[in-house]
Amino acid sequence: MNTPFHNELFHRFTDLFAQLGLPSDPHAIATFIGHHAPLADDLDLADAPFWTASQAAFLREQRLQDADWAELVDQLNLALR
Repeated sequence: MNTPFHNELFHRFTDLFAQLGLPSDPHAIATFIGHHAPLADDLDLADAPFWTASQAAFLREQRLQDADWAELVDQLNLALR
């Protein structure tokens, strides 16, 4: 899948992954998603076992507050399903 939307999404994911303290180049992001997907439907993204406590808190906070990162967090959630 190599569409402009896909490239734009990965570009934006680089910012989110950097914010989470994770490797943020497109290859690292694709590897992360490939390694951790699919998440169980009943598992909240922030409750996934691969996050640190601070990463999970960040993800939860961003979604609850509908903060600037919320859209990217939602897109990451979908990418991991």
